[in-house]
Amino acid sequence: MQTMRLPLDARHAADQFWLRVAEAGEQWLAEQGLASRDAVLLLPFAQHLAPARRAWMRLASWPPRIETTTSLASSLGPSPLSQGLQISFDAAIDALNARQLLAGQSWAETLRQRDPRAYQLALQHLVEAAQAFARHAQTLGPGGRAAFWPQARQALLNGGLNGGQPGGPAELEQALSLVALEWAASDGRVPAADALFGLRPSAWLLLRAGGADALSDALLREAEAQGVACLLLDADASLEELQAPPAALREAVCKDREELAQCTAAAVLAHLGRREAPVALIAQDRVLVRRVRALLERQAVRLGDETGWTLATTPEAAQLMGLLRAAQPRAAVDELLQWLKGALGRSLRERCGAAAVDQLEAQCRRLGWVQAGAVQADKLKGAAAGLWREAQEQLALLRAGTAQRSLAQWLEQLGWLLERLQASVWLDEQPGGRQLLAALWLQRAPWPDSAHELALQGTQLGSADFLAWVNETLEAQQFVPPLPQDLQVLITPLSRAMLRPFAAVVLPGADAQTLGAVAAGPVLLPDRLLRSLGMAEQATRRAQLAAGFVQLLRAPALTLLRCGFAGAEPLAASPLLERLAAARERAGLGPLPRWDDARPSRSLQAQPAHRAQALAAGQLPRRLSASGLDALRNCPYQFFAQQILGLREEDELSEELDKRDYGNWLHAVLYRFHQQRLAQGEEAGAPRMADLLAAAEAERARMGLSEAEFLPYIASFRRLLPRYLAWLDTHEAEGWRYQAGEEARECQPWTHQALRALSLQGRLDRRDGQPGRRLLLDYKTGSVEGLKAKLKRPLEDTQLAVYALLCAEDDAKDDVDGAEPAQLGAAYLALDDSKGLQMIEHPEVAQTAELLRQGLEADLAELQAGAALPALGEGKACGFCAVRGLCRKDDWWEGAV
Repeated sequence: MQTMRLPLDARHAADQFWLRVAEAGEQWLAEQGLASRDAVLLLPFAQHLAPARRAWMRLASWPPRIETTTSLASSLGPSPLSQGLQISFDAAIDALNARQLLAGQSWAETLRQRDPRAYQLALQHLVEAAQAFARHAQTLGPGGRAAFWPQARQALLNGGLNGGQPGGPAELEQALSLVALEWAASDGRVPAADALFGLRPSAWLLLRAGGADALSDALLREAEAQGVACLLLDADASLEELQAPPAALREAVCKDREELAQCTAAAVLAHLGRREAPVALIAQDRVLVRRVRALLERQAVRLGDETGWTLATTPEAAQLMGLLRAAQPRAAVDELLQWLKGALGRSLRERCGAAAVDQLEAQCRRLGWVQAGAVQADKLKGAAAGLWREAQEQLALLRAGTAQRSLAQWLEQLGWLLERLQASVWLDEQPGGRQLLAALWLQRAPWPDSAHELALQGTQLGSADFLAWVNETLEAQQFVPPLPQDLQVLITPLSRAMLRPFAAVVLPGADAQTLGAVAAGPVLLPDRLLRSLGMAEQATRRAQLAAGFVQLLRAPALTLLRCGFAGAEPLAASPLLERLAAARERAGLGPLPRWDDARPSRSLQAQPAHRAQALAAGQLPRRLSASGLDALRNCPYQFFAQQILGLREEDELSEELDKRDYGNWLHAVLYRFHQQRLAQGEEAGAPRMADLLAAAEAERARMGLSEAEFLPYIASFRRLLPRYLAWLDTHEAEGWRYQAGEEARECQPWTHQALRALSLQGRLDRRDGQPGRRLLLDYKTGSVEGLKAKLKRPLEDTQLAVYALLCAEDDAKDDVDGAEPAQLGAAYLALDDSKGLQMIEHPEVAQTAELLRQGLEADLAELQAGAALPALGEGKACGFCAVRGLCRKDDWWEGAV
C-alpha cells in the first residue's frame, strides 16, 4: 500500500486542502495507469463528500467514486434486519432482549432478587459489551470476523477477569462478558459492510484524518492482498512535527465560566462582523455551549446544531413523562397538575374551562392533599370537580387491567390515550415530538423485524417498569434539530469540524478538565482486554482526539478559550494546548498569541435605590390576625404587602412531609381526643393511651398522610404520649378542665371611631377552665428555649396577648351576669421537648393585652390617616420574609434615609 503524506503546512490550509487531495489522487492514478472512473475514494465523514466532489470538478477530469464506507455499503444493499434475540443496536430493545437472555440463568435471577438496582445496571453493562463486540466484528470483514470470535472467547476464559478465583469479586463481570460475547457471536446476519470486500475497483484511495478507521484499514489490507492498487492519503500530523500552522491562532484565558461564555460569544460575533462565516462552535462542553447559544440567539444569529441533545430533555419528552407520572398509582398532586397545565392536557382544559386547573390546585393546597390518592372527589367544587373526573377517566387507560402487561400492550394503551387527548397531532407537529413517537414505536407498528416484535410482545412490565423503560428509551435517543437555511454558526463536535469549509473555528473549554478527557469504554471490557483483541481502547480514543485537534489548525482562524480557575483552584490548560505551545516554541513561532477581548464596554452611573415605603391611607383591611399584627411590628412594609395588598406565598404541594405537617396533624389529634372526652363527660374516665392512638390514626387517614413517610413522626408521637398523659393527669388534678379547642374568635376592641370597622380575629388552640380562672393554651412543637426567650420580654409577644383580647368578651358577659370576672392566664405548651412537656406561662397577659391594644390602636389610627409604611425589617424579619423582593432591600443605598 502506497502512502502519501499531506503535512500540516501553509499549502494544506482548509481552503486548499481538498484541491490538493484531488490533485494528488489524480496524479497517482495517472502514474499507475488506472481509470479514475473505476476507482473509489473513501472519506472519513459524510460532511466531506461535498467539498471533495467540488474540488474534483475544479480539475475538469473524471472523478473517482467518492464515498464513505457507510454510504458505499448502503448503496450496495440494505442492512439485514434483526431476528429473534439478535442485537438490534436499539439500546432500549436490546435491554429487553438481554433480560430474556438472563431469565434462565440462576446467578442472574439471584442477583435480581437480591439487588434489583444492581441487576438493572448489569443489564446495561451487558448491552454495552455486546454492542461493542458486534460493532467491532462488523469492521473485520468475513475472514477477520471468523477468527475474532474464538480469539475473544479464549481471551475472556484465559484472561480471567476474576483472576481465576471462583467466587471472586469480578466473577459477575466475567459471566456477563461471556454472555455478551456469545450473544454477539450468535448473530448469523451478514453485515452490509461485507459487500465492500467483494468490490473490485481499479484502485482504492483512502483519506485518513482524525485517526485510523478499522473498517477502512481492513478493506485496504484485503484489497492489497488481492492485487488491487491502494493509496493512503495520510492527513494526520503530530504536534511535534509542527512547522508553520496556517491558522490565525488565538488563546483566551477567562476568570470564570460566565466570562468564558461571554468571550466565546464575542469571538463568534467578531468573526461574523468581519463577514467570516460560517463559524464552527466546538461543543466540547455542552453546558457551556448552551449558555453561549443563548447569548448568540439574543443577537439574532442563525445557529445550527449537529450535536443535538438527549431526546429526554426536549419539551415534548417532558410533557409525555409528566402524563405517565400522573398515571402512576402513587402519583402526587403536583405531577397531575404538571400534566394538566402542559400541552398534553390542553384538550381537558378546553372542555372544563381555563380556570379549572387553577381551581383544582387552589383547593388541593387549601385542603392539604399531596397525593392524588388522597383527593376526595366529593369535596371538590365547581369546575375543579369536572376536571378531576375527566382526568381520572383518561388516566384509567394506563391504570386499568392487570398489573403486568406486555410492552406492546402498554404502548397500544399509551397510543390510545394520546389519541383521546388529541395529543398525537400536537406531537407530530413538533420536531422533537415526531422523533419521540418514532422512538417509542407509536408510529412503527407493525414492528420492522422479529427482534423488536419478540421484545415488545414477550416482555411483561408493571407500571413502574414501563415508566422506567420509556425514560431509558428517551435518554438513549439523540434529538438533532433541522439546520436553518443560510446558517452563520454551526455547533459541532470536534471530530466533525475537521477539513470542513469553515471560515473560523471557536473552541471554548480548552482546559485540562474538558479538552483531553475521553469517554470510557464498556465497563465489562478493560483496556488490556480491548488491546489484546484489537478493539479501540482508551489510548486509541485519546490519540484520535489529538489527531482531530491537530486538524483544526488547518482552519483559517482558530480561537481557543478556557477558564483559568475552577472555583478558587487554578485550572491548567489542556495537555493538547501545552503540546501545541511547546511545538510553537521549537518551531520558533513564540508563545500562543492572546485573543483581544472583543466585548464592548460602557460605563454606568450609580443610581442608588432608597428605602421603600408605602401609604395605606383609608385602606386598612377589615380583619387582622396575630400574624398580621406581628408583620406590622416586624416591618410595616411587610404588613402593607401581605395585609393591605393581600399578597400570599402559596404553600408547596410537597410530597415530603415536614415538621409543619407534623404540627398540623398533632393539633388535629389533640383536638379530636379532647372533643371526644368532652362529649363523653363523666363517662370519659381517666385519659387512655389507646384513645390517643386511635385519634392519631383517624387524623392521619383523614389528612391522607402516607403511613410509610409519616413513620418518623409517629415514632416521635409515641414518645410524646406518656409524657402528655402524665402532664394531663397533673393538670386535671389541679382542677383544670378542657372547655374548647380550635375555637374561632373575632372582636373589635377599638375605641377610636376610625377603626370601628376593623376586626381582630384568631383561632385558639385550646381553652381550659376552673372556678374563677381561665387558661389559654397554645400548642408549640418548636424550641423551648426560643419560647422562654420570647416571654422574657412579655410586651414583645403578640400571639398570647391577641388571644387574651379575643377572650375579653367573656369578661363582659361575666359583668352582665353579675359574676366575678374570672382570672385570665395564657401559656405556651411545648410538646416536642426531649425532657418532657413544659408549660411556659405569660406573666400578666391581661395587662400586656391592654397595653398592646392601646399601642396598636394608636398605630392603626395613624396608618388610617395616611402615615407612611417604611421597610424597617432587620435580622430574622428579613431573612424569612416572603416579600423581600418587593422592597428590594438588597439594592438599597446604605446612605438612604
